Amino acid sequence: MPITGLGHTGFWVDDLATMRDFYNRLLGLTVTDEDEEKGIVFFSARPDLEHHEFVLQRGRTAPRGTQLTHQVSWRVDSIETILEFHRRFRAEGIEVQQEVSHGNAIGIYFFDPEGNRNEVYLRLEHDVRQPFRKSINLDQEPAEVLAEVDRLLSDGTPAYQPVQ
Repeated sequence: MPITGLGHTGFWVDDLATMRDFYNRLLGLTVTDEDEEKGIVFFSARPDLEHHEFVLQRGRTAPRGTQLTHQVSWRVDSIETILEFHRRFRAEGIEVQQEVSHGNAIGIYFFDPEGNRNEVYLRLEHDVRQPFRKSINLDQEPAEVLAEVDRLLSDGTPAYQPVQ
């Protein structure tokens, strides 16, 4: 019986209102259901296909900043969307850990208001052995960013740069 995909994931949170705003307003996920009394909010990036892919519920017991997950990665549709998140995170003062090329993707690693690591990423049509991680400059036009990815793939420098 093979697994066919990830249905959803979620976080226990302290401040449900702040976290709801972050994932709804800033990341653009659609609230599909919520129960204020039970302190739970359901989100979807594709509400026409999936009721929820992500859940927040009041009741966090770990101290803020404690990494409970490795990350949650959110796929985006275009290089323009990656660059919009780059600008949005800067404008909102969101803590960005790193902006990288994985060769087969461009990603921005960032933290939500309670310290959970997330990534927005664009899948690229390159077959690249992982781990491959090189910092990338997202203060460029879309074509320049994609050209930098190609240059980083071919420049011969060591691929993996650990996240600081």
